[in-house]
Amino acid sequence: MTALASDDDPVQDVVARAAAATRALAPRTLSPGEVRARFATVDTWVFDLDNTLYPAGSTVWPMIDERITRYLADLMGIDGMSARGLQKYYYKRYGTTLKGLIEDHAITPGAFLDFVHDIDRTSLAPNPALVQAIASLPGRKLILTNGSRDHALRTTEQLGFADAFEAVFDIVAADLVPKPEAATYERFFATHGVDPSRSAMFEDLAKNLQVPHARGMATVLVVPSTTVEDNREPWESLGSAEPFVDVVTDDLAGFLAGLAFGQAREG
Repeated sequence: MTALASDDDPVQDVVARAAAATRALAPRTLSPGEVRARFATVDTWVFDLDNTLYPAGSTVWPMIDERITRYLADLMGIDGMSARGLQKYYYKRYGTTLKGLIEDHAITPGAFLDFVHDIDRTSLAPNPALVQAIASLPGRKLILTNGSRDHALRTTEQLGFADAFEAVFDIVAADLVPKPEAATYERFFATHGVDPSRSAMFEDLAKNLQVPHARGMATVLVVPSTTVEDNREPWESLGSAEPFVDVVTDDLAGFLAGLAFGQAREG
């Protein structure tokens, strides 16, 4: 691995950031040498979508969140505040609001997914540094999301990804069973022939990394920078110090570029 990118390499500025900002590569349970060794064997890179491939300060997830509330209010004929409370109850109990609605109301999943993901994504700025960093990774790249495939395709297109990901494993492919359920990961591994011991998982929710870590995946928790707004629920930011989180980074592009150039070190 070379230490520096060429002047024509679009990832050069990311590498410079990774070299200067130790928080871009912040090992928790792994030492810097272990980080390099662990990721050197990875040939399958698995990414969550929402609040991972785009920043948690984006307006995308709040727009989806608001449409979920509207769906519940219209479905049940209740006011917005009551719908909001029920939505969060379902989310915490079942992993997704959709799962709760299926369990309690036998709704049609397709109609729900189409409605809540019918949003304007133009506020998402393309991220060429992340696009280049992911394109430079050796091996396969896949998306594993609790959202829909259509949402993933539209969102990654807006971010500037073009055929970067081999496949999207969405909530429908998971038989409507959301992460962090073990069955979802097992179905994902089987469907796409993924060897967990040679794979890495990137997530914004620590709880969704527990099963991947147990199966042998390298795990990376992607957190918001302290300089941007975090639109997630407060409890969703917990867990960064859990032993099943190998690495925490607030700069995914910088982390990936740092791996490529062998710059993993103490945070």
